[in-house]
Amino acid sequence: MADDSHITSQGASVKGGALLDRWADYDWRNGTHIGDLLPLDRLTIRTVNSTYELVVVTPDNAEVAVRGGPFFPSFVRVYLAGSSLGGSFLKLHSIHVGFRMELVSSRQSIVTSPVQDISLNRPDAVM
Repeated sequence: MADDSHITSQGASVKGGALLDRWADYDWRNGTHIGDLLPLDRLTIRTVNSTYELVVVTPDNAEVAVRGGPFFPSFVRVYLAGSSLGGSFLKLHSIHVGFRMELVSSRQSIVTSPVQDISLNRPDAVM
């Protein structure tokens, strides 16, 4: 769905993935849902323009610490609202390749460039 296909109708051009029926039919298994991770799990997210490090703080409400890109030179606690194509549809608390991450801090909402790669780095278990 995160392809560059467009649908044109009555002179208006819309990304195909921004249509509700395509959004609802998308295979969401190929992403990362913060609620499925553990506290202190680390994600490295590479977007078109930046690289971000995310450390899971509270998985249930998608609270993470983020560093990277032009807005986060050091770790800041934010909420991962989810992934979007830059429109009004939002896949809550998830990160998907081809989609933009939407991060919310107390001061502002940040929308990244499209995600290109997601990697999980789980801390070693202590015995």
